[in-house]
Amino acid sequence: MGKRLDHIRQDLQEFIQKQKIFFVATAADEGRVNLSPKGTDSFRILGPNRVMWLNLTGSGNETAAHLLNNNRITVMFCAFEGKPLILRLYGTARAYHEQDEAWKEYIGLFPAMTGARQLFDIEVDLVQTSCGMAVPYMDYVEERNMLNDWADKRGREGVREYWEQKNQLSLDGQPTGIFSHQAADRES
Repeated sequence: MGKRLDHIRQDLQEFIQKQKIFFVATAADEGRVNLSPKGTDSFRILGPNRVMWLNLTGSGNETAAHLLNNNRITVMFCAFEGKPLILRLYGTARAYHEQDEAWKEYIGLFPAMTGARQLFDIEVDLVQTSCGMAVPYMDYVEERNMLNDWADKRGREGVREYWEQKNQLSLDGQPTGIFSHQAADRES
């Protein structure tokens, strides 16, 4: 059954690298809890206690807003084929935006995508496995390219305009830090 670990073992790293989808959960001190599915080639393991994912432009920007308030995060992977397993990575995270030096350092780890919005750098302090015996079998068919096609059609400037319209505030009205002045205002 379930185990608690202080790092991501090699076999679990291999499991993560095979997954086509993962889920991210965050919450500010007050307001709504957010849970988002993530896909594409957007997750990297940087070490036994450090992971990173490239977040793409979407209709909301909850994770970034939550992390400015409370940097706790949980990432979950489920086995939809083969041996059953649920894997959760608990830790703290920070967001890097294109204007940040860290963005320039890490963006090359990921494929170029017009809709790239943030990099989330996660320090993992607890790894938990659980049985996953009730998770259904599902067949992977293919990636959906709709989001990438949408961003490519808009171009980088069009994506930035979308951020201005839709990605500056969370559902609860909290700033997301997508533009550097928001993060600086929040930290002061």
